[in-house]
Amino acid sequence: MTPQAKLIFTISLILGTTITISSNHWVMAWTGLEINTLAILPLISKSHHPRAIEAATKYFLTQAAASTLILFSSMTNAWYTGQWDITQMTHPLSCLILTSAIAMKLGLAPFHFWFPEVLQGSPLTTGLLLSTVMKFPPITLLLMTSHSLNPTLLTIMAILSAALGGWMGLNQTQTRKILAFSSISHLGWMTIVISYSPKLTLLNFYIYILMTTAIFLALNTNKVLKLSTLMTTWTKNPPLNMMLFLTLLSLAGLPPLTGFLPKWLIIQELTKQSMAPAAMMISMLSLLGLFFYLRLAYCATITLPPHTTNHMKQWRNSKPTNTSIAVLTVTSTMLLPISPLILTT
Repeated sequence: MTPQAKLIFTISLILGTTITISSNHWVMAWTGLEINTLAILPLISKSHHPRAIEAATKYFLTQAAASTLILFSSMTNAWYTGQWDITQMTHPLSCLILTSAIAMKLGLAPFHFWFPEVLQGSPLTTGLLLSTVMKFPPITLLLMTSHSLNPTLLTIMAILSAALGGWMGLNQTQTRKILAFSSISHLGWMTIVISYSPKLTLLNFYIYILMTTAIFLALNTNKVLKLSTLMTTWTKNPPLNMMLFLTLLSLAGLPPLTGFLPKWLIIQELTKQSMAPAAMMISMLSLLGLFFYLRLAYCATITLPPHTTNHMKQWRNSKPTNTSIAVLTVTSTMLLPISPLILTT
């Protein structure tokens, strides 16, 4: 792919995201989502590998169906209420269809099946975009309409996402699939609290973006696509592997790292809202995710390859670690002490 084409697609992604997050009218929001979908498709399929083409096709069909449902729910709402404003979504049927459509856009259970497959067929850089930037417009729409949506339905979907994200990630050996199930699990944490504290959802999303970006960039620097490759990268770049280890533990939500902050605040908020059983269930389900984060961290820094066959060791990189990875690692591991400042801002 030529640099000019990449530039056009990147500008289109920024444009589509900006249009959606800044619009008040449903048709404008839908337009932004469509621009986003069309801009990311060439980036998914740029390798021309059959798996990449399959991933692009799956992504297109899912996103087209979700966009159609968004347009249908907004038209139904406009038919009954005369309102095209995003915040004025009041008709119950429209709210139900919209919840399904946004869940499909985000990859929230039970509409999550496309996400691991698409991420597995994409390059790591495109996978990073799919896990972070492409989730920003749907999360914005969810925030703007959260007061109208059914909190019980959102809670059920959130717990289901946390359960499936943790459970289905246990047996994976491909790093992109593990990160896809991690994303589904984190979306569950964001969704469960959105009806009660949208700001907490946004904080969780921002911290998730920091941690996921650091992990994807570290894996991309070492060209790691599966666990067996990850086991041999410790000779290639030890400082980067140490950063990856800390960021993975932060993504797992272990104190005293940054990833513990949103989970702690969400559990606190749910307890205040008399939802202690839901808080307990989602906390217990996050232990499933903890297992595969620890396995990734273990493979990255502690183990030697489990066989004694002769194989080529990767020699140490002479290039220094990317500054952006270092900054992202610091922010995704050391923000917990300044949590009062984060909460006040």
